[in-house]
Amino acid sequence: MPNTCLNDGFTPLADWGLILVEGPDAATLLQNQFSNSVLGMRRTIKNDIAQGSDAVRLIGYCNPKGRLLASAWVGLFPESAESDDRFALFISKDIAASTAKRLSMYVLRSKVKVLDVSNDWDIIGAYQDKRAESRITMPPQAIALCMPDTVIGNQSFQRVLIAQKKAESPIFSVNEAALARWNSLEVLSAIPRIVLATQEQFVPQMINFESVFGVDFKKGCYPGQEIVARSQYRGAVKRRLQLAHTDANPPIPEITKPGVELFHDGDTNQPCGMVVLLAPCPDGSERVDFQVECKLDALASGEIHVGSSDGPVLKIDLLPYPLLEI
Repeated sequence: MPNTCLNDGFTPLADWGLILVEGPDAATLLQNQFSNSVLGMRRTIKNDIAQGSDAVRLIGYCNPKGRLLASAWVGLFPESAESDDRFALFISKDIAASTAKRLSMYVLRSKVKVLDVSNDWDIIGAYQDKRAESRITMPPQAIALCMPDTVIGNQSFQRVLIAQKKAESPIFSVNEAALARWNSLEVLSAIPRIVLATQEQFVPQMINFESVFGVDFKKGCYPGQEIVARSQYRGAVKRRLQLAHTDANPPIPEITKPGVELFHDGDTNQPCGMVVLLAPCPDGSERVDFQVECKLDALASGEIHVGSSDGPVLKIDLLPYPLLEI
């Protein structure tokens, strides 16, 4: 194992799973189901890292009402240069089985297999300050893709998702410090990830999915496509993903997790939003960073509380990207 992986920026990710979709008709199946195009993706041969928009894409999987059932990072990793297509979907582990089962319903007579291999493959997260002289390298017989960099102040961090069959993997223990930093980088990227608690809660624009290139408005139909397009072109989006934080004084309650509701002090009877992801600051402070979906009018004045009307107050932070305007 190269030493560049055996540092503080390398850790197993128990919350992540993997779906493999393979066969001559794999691209057609996924193209008809996802919010983003998978056609024309560059193949990444084993032991290379997929990177760039032609090799790595963020996809959403919606129900017919346009609500996100899942999100995933997708790369194209054939067994060899001559093999059929094999797409790898890096996805939240708690929704991997249900997502694979739903995709399998549309296989019919197509030449494609959909496999949830989350229990057979280890998912590993690696990150690195891009100013470092060394580079993240691959374990043997693994597949990997680069996620978008996360910029914090004057530092830019490269993030890589790695998957390796358990039979081919050494036994890794979780590096708690690296895991805390990985989770923090994911939250601060402001790129959402759907988990079980947030399934079917959001139209893509409600969590900025189109602004982080998870929606292709020029591709063909997919479940919920008309609603997603209508939300974009008619300006019907009244809720957005925001970055926020609390100093956790008093400490964040245990119930604060994805799916927990937000409350505005001007209307404590109705929730004004929901926690999408969160992570304690890895520097040892009491700060907790959040991705939250929130009504835009709730941001105009007053305070937003997490978990209950008297829960910790959220302080809204700047997004690291502009929202897409059409």
